[in-house]
Amino acid sequence: MKVARRPEELPAAERAVAIGSFDGVHLGHRQVLDAARSAGRLATVVTFWPHPRLVLGNRVELLSTLDRRLELLDDAGMDEALVVDFTPELARREPDAFAESILRQIGARAIAVGENFRFGRGASGDPSLLAKLGFDVRLVPTLEGISSTTIRALLREGDVVAAARLLGRPAEVEGTVVLGDQRGGTLGYPTANLAVPPDLLVPAYGIYAGSALGHRAAISIGVNPHYGGDERRIEPYLLDFEGDLYGRRLVVELWRRLRDERAFASEEELVARIAKDVEEARSADRPV
Repeated sequence: MKVARRPEELPAAERAVAIGSFDGVHLGHRQVLDAARSAGRLATVVTFWPHPRLVLGNRVELLSTLDRRLELLDDAGMDEALVVDFTPELARREPDAFAESILRQIGARAIAVGENFRFGRGASGDPSLLAKLGFDVRLVPTLEGISSTTIRALLREGDVVAAARLLGRPAEVEGTVVLGDQRGGTLGYPTANLAVPPDLLVPAYGIYAGSALGHRAAISIGVNPHYGGDERRIEPYLLDFEGDLYGRRLVVELWRRLRDERAFASEEELVARIAKDVEEARSADRPV
């Protein structure tokens, strides 16, 4: 999938455009993307970074980084992506000016949007305005019960199985492997310590089964209460993996929440519990 940052980076062509933030690229988003792909033209997604709600001063915990969003959009079969730099100036642009300066400029003929899509100054633009401007609007109904907001709520509760049903794929946490306490190695279970982007949602504290880099994983999310920790850590242990992960970007799938994190009566009891977690991770089923 070709990725552009400015409209002029895309070659002249007639395009079918899906437009939206697409945070998490869940099943509802996939309906919009499929509508653009089925329009018979070059399938292009127009998305925004940073997330508009962040720019407008609202807090939002993101389901995916921009890099991961683009990978998921590529997986969905889109030909191109235009990442629009969302600024306060863009937020103040009148909706018809937005449509002309971005959508018309890239050759959009058909435009697929969700029925609640709004754009332009004060969110005053809607699909009917796009139709009045001459675009072939493909309006996609909202899938009941599926939204980024609902998925965020499920992840905050640690219900990664229910979240996966709405995402159409396992929930994930992503970060760069950095130096940690290296305590896991002394216990026989060396973990990777993930530095996670500050706006990315991290699910409820606990121990999870999942995978990373094609290996099953047991993942600890929390503060390591057995050692009196107070700093959040995301620490996957990759089963049957050998190698150096420092500095690598890691996308970790979360398949099932195994248990709460807690302190143990002894280190021996902790190690025995970790061994059980690892065996549960080895036999866990991918949720979708």
